[in-house]
Amino acid sequence: MRLATYKKDNEGSTSWGVEQSPGTVIDGPALYPTPDEAPATLLELIQHGPDALSRLKALVAASDPETSMKVLDPVLLAPLKPGKIIGVGLNYVDHVAESSRSLDTDASLPTRPVLFSKPGTAVVGPNGPILHNSELTNQLDWECELAVVIGREARNVAVEDALDYVFGYSIINDISARDQRRSGQWFFSKGQDSYAPLGPAIVLRDAVTDPHNLDLSLLVNGVQMQNGNTRDMLFKIPQLIADITSGMTLEPGDVIATGSPQGVGAAMDPPQYLQPGDEVVATISGIGTLSNYVTAVTAPINHVTEVAAQ
Repeated sequence: MRLATYKKDNEGSTSWGVEQSPGTVIDGPALYPTPDEAPATLLELIQHGPDALSRLKALVAASDPETSMKVLDPVLLAPLKPGKIIGVGLNYVDHVAESSRSLDTDASLPTRPVLFSKPGTAVVGPNGPILHNSELTNQLDWECELAVVIGREARNVAVEDALDYVFGYSIINDISARDQRRSGQWFFSKGQDSYAPLGPAIVLRDAVTDPHNLDLSLLVNGVQMQNGNTRDMLFKIPQLIADITSGMTLEPGDVIATGSPQGVGAAMDPPQYLQPGDEVVATISGIGTLSNYVTAVTAPINHVTEVAAQ
């Protein structure tokens, strides 16, 4: 089962539903006997826990998909706005090597997951703009990654139990302003508005046979830049969940961006970075395709005066 959020009308209201086929969604709230019984959003569905998902599956099985609840050609939005996004850096061996050459990171393989965060405000959906502000960056880069959506509260989770906490999977494009790292810290480089395109849908965990055998690719203006497979993750999803929850509670709807294969723009010779007008297309087998366009930002920026070291 694939779950999506979509624009319901021209007034800006949204709804969520079950993606029946490409270009067709069964409206989720319409499946329920009364409006009060329906989760208002996909995030609320996830927060209601496994019983809510089981009920949804039963309602879908009993429904007539040809009724008025069927929506044709929906405008898909980001499936949800996570409370937090936990990024994983340097999680593919070949990407470790290319990063050490181009980004001055350590050439040795990490012995524990390298973690950073993105705020929920960084999320945009399918066809949403990736903002390019030339006042802030001339090195806007891409990273196609498998997104893991957490299904229930997770704290101190054992590796062998970790996949039980996964609700489903999606695609996230870990956009980075490479020239906005600050004293080695990545938050502003990774967390600006629009730096986390997410979608096009959430594929439920039980619909993905093996999350560690999925092809990933990314095109810029039709030219392939990335081509990898999740089997090459250095730290697999259960290890990531166990490590993160050893000191941090993951909540329903939180997202783990599991890392990027090789092929980022900074590592090319010469480096290639995103420019306004570029089309970026990230694809993961079994999950779908996430397309976005780079858009110039012309609004003035208020700079904070740099303080010289005392």
